[in-house]
Amino acid sequence: MVDVLDNKRSATKFRVLVEIADRQPAVNQGEIADAVGVTSQAVSEYIRELVDEGFVEKEARSRYRVTKEGVDWLFQQAADVSRFAEHVTEDVLGSMQEDAAFAADDIAAGETVSLSISDGLLYATPGDSGPATGVATTDAETGDVVGVTGFAGIIDLDPGSVTVFQVPPIRSGDPSGSPELADTAADADVVAAAGVEGVAALRDVDADPDVTFAAGEVAADAAGRGLDVVVVATTDLAGRVTDALRDAGIAYEVDDI
Repeated sequence: MVDVLDNKRSATKFRVLVEIADRQPAVNQGEIADAVGVTSQAVSEYIRELVDEGFVEKEARSRYRVTKEGVDWLFQQAADVSRFAEHVTEDVLGSMQEDAAFAADDIAAGETVSLSISDGLLYATPGDSGPATGVATTDAETGDVVGVTGFAGIIDLDPGSVTVFQVPPIRSGDPSGSPELADTAADADVVAAAGVEGVAALRDVDADPDVTFAAGEVAADAAGRGLDVVVVATTDLAGRVTDALRDAGIAYEVDDI
């Protein structure tokens, strides 16, 4: 269990520290009490405890600041809460929600289906032979959309590849493509560009980008669905792209044009 969710006191201390960070340095304990839902006396006790722990320092009467240790603790607890929330929404509630898939064959409502991904889209096939299964909530003929719930297992899917091509910004000269970019883009399922120079480099090799914004996030999502992706980004923007890929746990290669 996440530390701040272990008990009500831990959760309240976390919320009090958040309120102090939001209001510092002038801290009105009555306002914090109203925001958190406790008494002013309780807020005073929590602040005293936070000061003793080194998370808050008192500058003067009703003036407090969150220390570096306090900020680090807030970040850690917030990250833990975020991961727990992701577990609840994806792992717990995900199996209860209803999603849509294309029917690979005729399906009847209530029938168990095997799930797979093709070209980045979810498909349902009658039967329970697949490593990932669900239950159809609607009738569907081949090629129609079918509702699926009761998800179980993991879809057997190899992540796609991501190649990030870096192009110099306009201040370094006119952007241009390369034979390697042309070949890689021609074979990719998704082509994305970050920056006008990225679009220009693709056009230079007669390739049109499918995406010209949020390239890193799109590349990560597409690769996670088994698609091969090419991203062309200026050296100024390439870091944002690779950050999004790393955050999603997607492997990638970087080449210079």
